[in-house]
Amino acid sequence: MTCFVERLVPDELWVLFRRVVPPTEVVRPQGGGRRRAGDREVLAAILFVATTGCTWRQLPPVFGPAWPTVYRRFAQWSKARVWARLHRVVLDELGARGELDWSRCAIDSVSNPGGERGPLTGLNPTDRGKLGSKIHLLTDRNGLPLSLGISGANMHDSQGLEPLVRGIPPIRSRRGPRRRRPAKLHADKGYDYDHLCRWLRKRGIAHRIARKGIESSQRLGRHRWVVERAASWLAGCRRLHRRYERKAEHFLAFVGIAAVLICHRRLTRRSETRAQHAQGGRSDARTP
Repeated sequence: MTCFVERLVPDELWVLFRRVVPPTEVVRPQGGGRRRAGDREVLAAILFVATTGCTWRQLPPVFGPAWPTVYRRFAQWSKARVWARLHRVVLDELGARGELDWSRCAIDSVSNPGGERGPLTGLNPTDRGKLGSKIHLLTDRNGLPLSLGISGANMHDSQGLEPLVRGIPPIRSRRGPRRRRPAKLHADKGYDYDHLCRWLRKRGIAHRIARKGIESSQRLGRHRWVVERAASWLAGCRRLHRRYERKAEHFLAFVGIAAVLICHRRLTRRSETRAQHAQGGRSDARTP
């Protein structure tokens, strides 16, 4: 079980998670009782649900804690916005290592079916008027999600631009102060509105938005494909294929978990690459 948990929650991710998880009271005045399930085992179970798309009741017993315990901890952490804070911590690590490219950012949205009940659902005009939700995301030039949001499927994409740009947290930089404003923003025709262009210019953000009736959105494909790839990365989190959660904060939590996994994957790959280069350099130095 230990190897399974460590594979789902690597040591580096666990260290970052401990920085944002709220402290818990484990002292029982009356004494006795069962031992509290470990946070790392619960986190591994939550990531298993997010990546496989299984229900809470289908959790295998290999993790240790029972599914009601895992769901209860997930609800508590979602209410405390642990996933958003963890996403920001991972972004800080990427920014400090110079892995974020602010020169060109892209914005888009993706619709999810489901959501027959609960807030932030609406009739999807692209899915025969069925109820669903929409995920809005803004990525850097590499496709790493910087800002996320959810809405009903009937909400127009343009209405998500301002909240997403405002939602970019102040992220550490390799040199200089924290940054939260891209140099340029790319978008398709759904964002072609004068008031949005003025709003971006007022904040010093250059925009490249496909103009309605003038040019094709495909001309921006060489810069916008990164956000479409990020949407496919989010779909790798199978829990997001449909909206199963009645509560909007739980659905947003799974979106945040998917973003954390995407960013942490980039962080891990860069660390492994540096380690390989360092080992190669040492071996070359010993070679006559």
